[in-house]
Amino acid sequence: MNPLTQLIEGRGGTADSGDAIVVGLIGSGIAGSLSPALHEREASLLGLEYSYVLLDLDELDMDPSDAGELVRAAQDAGLRGLNITHPCKQLVMAELDELSPEARALGAVNTIVFDRKRAGYNTDYTGFREAFIRGLPRAATERVVLLGAGGAGAAVGHAILSLGARRVTIIDLDRGRADALAEALRQSFGPDAAEVGDLASVADHLGQSDGLIHATPTGMAAHPGSAIAPDALHPGLWVAEVVYMPIETQLLSEARERGCRTLDGAAMVALQAAGSFELFTGERADRERMLRHVAELVKDTRAREGLLSSG
Repeated sequence: MNPLTQLIEGRGGTADSGDAIVVGLIGSGIAGSLSPALHEREASLLGLEYSYVLLDLDELDMDPSDAGELVRAAQDAGLRGLNITHPCKQLVMAELDELSPEARALGAVNTIVFDRKRAGYNTDYTGFREAFIRGLPRAATERVVLLGAGGAGAAVGHAILSLGARRVTIIDLDRGRADALAEALRQSFGPDAAEVGDLASVADHLGQSDGLIHATPTGMAAHPGSAIAPDALHPGLWVAEVVYMPIETQLLSEARERGCRTLDGAAMVALQAAGSFELFTGERADRERMLRHVAELVKDTRAREGLLSSG
């Protein structure tokens, strides 16, 4: 047996009966992920035998380029499917036999379902889209800055343009990646839909924009800090965050201090989880219930963080 398959089974990643559903998450720095609790509680309320395992590249001392090997091992271990997060949403695509139209258009996958084939999907797009409608109603979207052109950036870039944004300025340390995403957005939404900006000029870009979407790892527990200098933020700006570990990122805190409307990553994680859950199980997830659950989880996490900081 493949050692990785043994490892996955040792973490509970194998079905004890024909009715059991086992899924997992591949990514880096995912120990604090809310996904296991969200999926397993929803499954329990629907009467499903279901478990969710974490395959953290950092804990496994594996490189992101090894994600494909983990995908194969997960399938060998009998998992129903996988969620994929940073930094693997684009790296795993070479392992897949087919892609949903959304995943193909975005060039990124956050959900893999194992059946006869390995099928890739993207529920980040719909998750962010619905979270934005709920969390920032009536927000102006004429011009938007998107920081990050990876898998999450591709999903939210398509989502915000589908909601009526006229122009998205994409900023990424990897200029080639930003250029590629801008071209993909132009092909889908028209020649004026996207441009590439410069991080050194981010304050100028934000000064001419209605909102900022942050879709880089900066701010995650494993990558603390803020990708934007506080002085670049202004009261007329809304700020939407994709990071949700922790929920309260430095960027969101600084944005609120400067009078910006903000959207944290909690609703997006609940809503994309609902989409993935439905792909894994074929059952309809209760989105309102999952949104309430993620709010409870965030509250509990903040309470624990408060105890640690005061201890």
